[in-house]
Amino acid sequence: MALSIIGAGVGRTGTLSLKIALERLGFGPCYHMKEVFEHLDAHVPLWDQAARGLQIDWNKLFRGYRSAVDFPAASFYQQLAHYYPEAKVVLTVRDPQRWFQSFSDTIMNGLTRPTSDKLGAWGAMVQRTIVERVFMGNVLDKSHVIECYRRHNAEVRRTIPPERLLVYEVAQGWKPICEFLDVDVPDESFPKVNTTDEFQTLFANKLQQNMPS
Repeated sequence: MALSIIGAGVGRTGTLSLKIALERLGFGPCYHMKEVFEHLDAHVPLWDQAARGLQIDWNKLFRGYRSAVDFPAASFYQQLAHYYPEAKVVLTVRDPQRWFQSFSDTIMNGLTRPTSDKLGAWGAMVQRTIVERVFMGNVLDKSHVIECYRRHNAEVRRTIPPERLLVYEVAQGWKPICEFLDVDVPDESFPKVNTTDEFQTLFANKLQQNMPS
């Protein structure tokens, strides 16, 4: 099964809501950082190899998935778009200042705090795939991080053909994503999940417990 949708938006741009929406629209299962936690031993080494510039079998990594969003997949959107030439690309965006506040309250903690031995390989992987690849090794300086965020989004727009790309804010709801994917709009509210509090409960607890659920 090849990927049909590639999410190029960085974490904290509504990627978990998009994951749930894509699954509701028939493009699931959708790969997300949550899946990395569920397959640490099998998937972390593959992402680490990709970050090192080594060739990996993307079909092996995404076996059974129809779409992929969030980190670390978003860090490799160009490689994935090349590998899956029929896939459409969705760039989730939000106001840079609000994005940084959410990022600093959530993801930054996992990127900067020491990890346990059990999550050591995961910690090294996210350093290579996120901190170094997207943020040039620095996630503590606000202006730098926002500039990297802007640069990433601009690069997506520059490198992905317009007919293949949707630049999307999840607050826009179903209509833009359904029109882009040529599917009917569901008769239900668009999912809104993974607030800052929810993120801290879900991911911070996993890091503190040193064991993924």
